[in-house]
Amino acid sequence: MAHGERTPFQNPVIEWVDQRLPIFTLLNKEYIVFPTPKNFNFLWNFGAIAMVMLVIMIATGILLAMQYQPNTMMAFDSVERIMRDVNYGWLLRYIHANGASMFFIAVYIHTFRGLYYGSYKQPRELLWMLGVVIMLLMMATAFMGYVLPWGQMSFWGATVITNLFSAIPLVGEHIVTWLWGGFSVDNPTLNRFFALHYLLPFVIFAVVFLHVVALHVVGSNNPLGVEPKSKADTVPFHPYYTTKDIFGLTIFLIFFAAFVFFAPNYLGHPDNYIPANPLVTPAHIVPEWYFLPFYAILRAVTFDISIPFTHIVLIEAKFGGVLLMFGAVFALLVLPFLDRSPVKSAEFRPMYKIFFWVLMLDCILLGFAGAKPPEGAWVYIGQAATAWYFIHFFVIVPNLHKIEKTLPLPDSIDAAVRAAQAHKAS
Repeated sequence: MAHGERTPFQNPVIEWVDQRLPIFTLLNKEYIVFPTPKNFNFLWNFGAIAMVMLVIMIATGILLAMQYQPNTMMAFDSVERIMRDVNYGWLLRYIHANGASMFFIAVYIHTFRGLYYGSYKQPRELLWMLGVVIMLLMMATAFMGYVLPWGQMSFWGATVITNLFSAIPLVGEHIVTWLWGGFSVDNPTLNRFFALHYLLPFVIFAVVFLHVVALHVVGSNNPLGVEPKSKADTVPFHPYYTTKDIFGLTIFLIFFAAFVFFAPNYLGHPDNYIPANPLVTPAHIVPEWYFLPFYAILRAVTFDISIPFTHIVLIEAKFGGVLLMFGAVFALLVLPFLDRSPVKSAEFRPMYKIFFWVLMLDCILLGFAGAKPPEGAWVYIGQAATAWYFIHFFVIVPNLHKIEKTLPLPDSIDAAVRAAQAHKAS
């Protein structure tokens, strides 16, 4: 940046640094005077909340790693030692364990807000796809972190999930052996998962950085889905949205603290307070709540797919479930290219709004199905909910614009805001 393009700072220390490395000028441009649509609602807080949760998870994770022993003979006891003997170790552990759930809550709300308001559409396709990559990395990190306490659910969850890769033709068994570091879930597995669980949050941080850069290049979407046309449509990010983000973050942290201090084990499974025992299988193996919809999709395929009138199996049931589970995330990744409606926000798409809320209920139903044993009516409920999930993304979304009559869009963000204010005043 040329010297003439920057505005001098009054603080001599900041000015001295900025002359040589204009980081304060960059921060001023991107986070102080950055023009932002003036009609954000509180759902836009969850991007900032997710970033704060990532920082909290990294900070507490580093402190916990200083005390944890990634060894099958000592892992469970080292976690108990953190809880009982390390100063405020119980607090660090509860913040980290419940923080994973809070992180997923923030990201899931952030994602569904994007689905509702069309934040995945041009010119924000790459921004959305980076967000899906972040979600995938979060899932991998959370799964590996759940294994580390080396309780019953940790051990058997690792066994079940890693075994899924054996369904991949030709290379599946090799992948499983590499993940395990041997021929069963044991000490090498725990070491691998600990190393990756420590590394991946920094990879997430790097992708989040790219996500934010992409956001500042194309600008934020807004509840109307109308692009800003003039300065009247925007306000500076500070103080308007810094204040709003701090308020939203405060409410969220109170919610977070309620779990940490009053119900720290509510979102966990009691079997994980039993040391891992390869000889005793839990009655019902379930993942953490934020994986339950994907777990239901994984279990939805209960039959092999064969060539009709032959015994030739094209896709085994196990591999079919794996394909659908990853396909559920793939559907989100390619969504910008599936939705052809020129209107972004569901506020102006009456039919899409209905289908969005049906999708929300479908995902909640998948969560309930994933939490239940794979027997009785829940098998069919999970299969029906899985079918609807893929119908929504690959049938309804690509074709809805052909029959949907959208509502007229406002001329500008400013005009819509003024009209809303006038309506409230009357």
